[in-house]
Amino acid sequence: MSMRTVDVERVKGLALFSGVSDETFSAVTAGAFLQKFPAGTTLLHEGDPVDFLYVLLDGLVELEGTWNDKETTLAVLRPVSTFIFAAVALDADALMSARTVERSDILMLSGETLRRAMQTDPHFSYAAALELAGCYRGLVRSLKNQKLRGGAERLANYLITQKVRQGGGETFTLPHEKRLLASLLGMTPENLSRAFATLTGYGVVVNGPEVTIARPVVLERLAKPDPLIDNHQPPGATPVGKAERELWSARAS
Repeated sequence: MSMRTVDVERVKGLALFSGVSDETFSAVTAGAFLQKFPAGTTLLHEGDPVDFLYVLLDGLVELEGTWNDKETTLAVLRPVSTFIFAAVALDADALMSARTVERSDILMLSGETLRRAMQTDPHFSYAAALELAGCYRGLVRSLKNQKLRGGAERLANYLITQKVRQGGGETFTLPHEKRLLASLLGMTPENLSRAFATLTGYGVVVNGPEVTIARPVVLERLAKPDPLIDNHQPPGATPVGKAERELWSARAS
């Protein structure tokens, strides 16, 4: 399926293509194709060769890792965002699997064409470096969150982030089902339930997918949010670093 004009403009708006010449943009999108995938579709398995850079235009995608019959959620991506770019840049096998959580529109760009553009267009090379640096910093944040905090602290910071991103109101909606949320936070469903139970003492009230933070000051006292770990910023806020291109909404959803 060919790209609509509106989709072309959305792709052009990505930080990866910021400042790229029309010639380069036309070259990297010339062989691109847009596909619609139903929920639950596996886009690629870890260990697979990666021939395309994926651009999520609509829907929701879960990135997963597995080992010894265990699996974990590494990230949940929202539009508009790219994924598997490091594997594309290195022409390497995927280190994670990708699966649609809901019906998704995904654009696929030729990895070979992108690598060629990185070699010939310095503006695109710079944008690609910023994109990969942003992904790396997002990974460091995630590792610090996982290794330095207990389950209740991770959940508390996640809830504070969602509160801010959904307008700052006292009540907001969890964006994922609890099974997926537990995996994203590095917890079992049982541990997630215990963490929610712990947070009731800090003013958190859960009613199905709706969460109310009745005592935000008390919850923040437990969470101890840290700008070097967390992103408690609304969508569209200016990143901390002048050249930092982390896709806040997608990378830490």
